[in-house]
Amino acid sequence: MPKVLVVDDSLSVRKVVEKALEGRGLQVLSAASGAEAIEALERDRPDVVICDVILPDKDGYQICQYVRSHSALSATPVLLISGIDNGTVQARAAEVRSDEVMFKPFGVDDLIRKVDGLLAGRANGSTPPASERAPATTPSALPAPVAPLPTSDAAPAPSLGLKQRLEGLAATPGVRFVVLTDREGFLIEAAGDLPPEADEVTSALASCLAEASDGIGRELGQGPLLGTILEYEASILLLQAVGPSALLAVLVGDPGALGKVRYYVRKAVPELAQAL
Repeated sequence: MPKVLVVDDSLSVRKVVEKALEGRGLQVLSAASGAEAIEALERDRPDVVICDVILPDKDGYQICQYVRSHSALSATPVLLISGIDNGTVQARAAEVRSDEVMFKPFGVDDLIRKVDGLLAGRANGSTPPASERAPATTPSALPAPVAPLPTSDAAPAPSLGLKQRLEGLAATPGVRFVVLTDREGFLIEAAGDLPPEADEVTSALASCLAEASDGIGRELGQGPLLGTILEYEASILLLQAVGPSALLAVLVGDPGALGKVRYYVRKAVPELAQAL
């Protein structure tokens, strides 16, 4: 029975993928971090690796590098998953020689087709031999992170509007909705599962916090507000400055997803600021 290693720090994502692949008669192994992934690779020698780009300790590019530089695993197909769809992700995936890249959100049927294709390619011998893909050495440690490619070397990112960028953030596992406001509390754009009047309430809160926190920052000599987190009984509200004139409010329903959401928000802020 072919073995597939699924690496993602989101339990819900792992469960969905596990259920889909087991329905195809595949044995599914799972890991919630880069360290767990390395242990599973050495112990179980999977036939395919599905790995999220963002992990709490390592990243998917490093895991792919580890596979490619391993004498016994270098021909193992690697499918990278990313919540950010742009040319830089694709270029870095190509640099570490991943076999496929999928972008969230994706359909289960698409995932199954890609995994079936990777398994068929390996069975037919179409995967390049280890001698052509990486030096035949067993790494004693994980390779250093891949440096971001210069802009001139990466494929150009697609031109997206504010609505599309916010919808991408709202599709992040654990996020309920996203609201972008100006510093006076006027709504600019929103996305996700917003309850009635949620945009007005969130924008007003963002405005109040911006004014109060900026003032405190100035008094303490720490500068303007960049971001803050409010924890409620049922959710977490993340506020992040977008340039000098706007604030991004993200309601996170799953506390375990906060670290990944904060990463995506910080990655998205420069693009949002440029799009304003």
